[in-house]
Amino acid sequence: MLSNSLLGISTLGSANASKKSGDCSSSSTTVPQYFQTSPELWAGPTATGRAPFLAQTNPVSFAPTVTFVPNTPLETAVPIVGQSPNQSIFQLMGQLSPYFPNPSGFGVAEYPLPPGANITHVQMLSRHGSRYPTTGANVYALGEKIANSTGKFRATGLLSFLNDWAYELGAEILVPKGRQELFDSGVLHYYQYAQLYNPHSKIIARTTTQDRMLKSAEYFLAGFFGLEWTNNATIEVIIEANGFNNSLAGYDNCNNSNSFRNAGGVNAMNEWVEIYLQNATTRFQSMIHGVNWTVADTYAAQTMCPYETVAYGYSAFCNLFTYEEWQNFEYSLDLYFAGSSSFQSPTGRAVGVGYVQEMLARLNNHTLGYSGSQINTTLDNNTVTFPLNQSLYFDFSHDTNIMSILTAFGFRQFNELLPSTKHPGPHNLTVSHLEPFAARLDIEIIETPSPLSEDRTYAEGQKTSYIHFILNQRTIPLGVSFPECGGRLDGWCELGTFLKVQENAEALARYDYACNGDYAAVPYGNVTDGAPNN
Repeated sequence: MLSNSLLGISTLGSANASKKSGDCSSSSTTVPQYFQTSPELWAGPTATGRAPFLAQTNPVSFAPTVTFVPNTPLETAVPIVGQSPNQSIFQLMGQLSPYFPNPSGFGVAEYPLPPGANITHVQMLSRHGSRYPTTGANVYALGEKIANSTGKFRATGLLSFLNDWAYELGAEILVPKGRQELFDSGVLHYYQYAQLYNPHSKIIARTTTQDRMLKSAEYFLAGFFGLEWTNNATIEVIIEANGFNNSLAGYDNCNNSNSFRNAGGVNAMNEWVEIYLQNATTRFQSMIHGVNWTVADTYAAQTMCPYETVAYGYSAFCNLFTYEEWQNFEYSLDLYFAGSSSFQSPTGRAVGVGYVQEMLARLNNHTLGYSGSQINTTLDNNTVTFPLNQSLYFDFSHDTNIMSILTAFGFRQFNELLPSTKHPGPHNLTVSHLEPFAARLDIEIIETPSPLSEDRTYAEGQKTSYIHFILNQRTIPLGVSFPECGGRLDGWCELGTFLKVQENAEALARYDYACNGDYAAVPYGNVTDGAPNN
């Protein structure tokens, strides 16, 4: 591993000094690098795309609909073959879905707090908001392919819009919808938890150096505290780059997570795409001339829909596919996440275990001065940068990283083996329910005046603390994954029991071997517990 001391001693010039991204030279200021938000360092790609003009481009009527549905702000009243009135393809887009609360829950009802109970502590882990595509995404390749076919390319029928279409999306930064999602999340969390904030304090919120990550934290804090949020919180910005220790981007210091040893998810996804998009590809080929149109191109065209929708408000690519094809699109992403970041990945637990260690350390009231994962020990061994006295903790991460964190905790509720050759019907690892844009995991500690039984009646005894996991505003029942927690109606777990269960998290992840070991790659489905088999 690289030394963590890079983050502990480096300082930078004043916030308005002119520096290129990535310059980490020191100058006169005493503001540590990890608390500096301007200029941005290690921001990643920040290319913006063309501005939307939805008032002009929105088809509006979508005949033969009989009622007008205004965009709010996205145009999602798109006519889709096979779609029922209460269905939306925009909740079938996996990690590319604009934020929505989980509509079906995770198998347990939601309950209010019983009389006398108090929430005493909350840790929130949030994904960034809706964004432009990441560098190297398949949509960019499709745009290049069409652009390079000028003079030969011709489209007819439903695809005729492609004759005048050009790829003009930016790269990786938040789109306006993404800013709104994080601001709204901040407002929501204020209404949920504002009394946990001590107005005489200034909390530390953590994010990474990528532009969309920093901006997500800023928009969230503006929603929670208002535009004067800098009076209430300081953002700790942790370097996100290959080889740097960062629990909020755990794959950056887990070599095997980015290698052939972790290709099961991609392989399973590609196998399923070849199956479910055969008919669509045949349809498209009949309307495309002058270019060799492949299944991969069809998949890229389908992926263009969510990206253009959040960027421009509307995309003509969306109604090229049937509702069933959108269900299968979602499933392709479920396969990818299962095999690359969850229990079917040999690095699934290892990528997420650092954050699990940090979350547990906060609950156990100690810093972390060891290096058994990708945590940054320089920051985590110091209460200035890893405080233990907050009642509210706000951290910002990425979709695959949060999926790996759920895996490192051991949420076996999401450990069903998904077949790569057929859609199995409803299943727990549904990525749009777990990791839409702006997904948020809230971990509450609840204190009751006496033990609360599984049926939520008080028993005789001492004050008791419980832990409650809420993902996208729905409870994850801890007893389903951890039998020691019991079959509680509310999905909680007694805190001491949960901490005892998590004592094995580090050993189960096998971080060093999983991330750096020389082991054989195995076909998708052979790995079953988020760590190497051998």
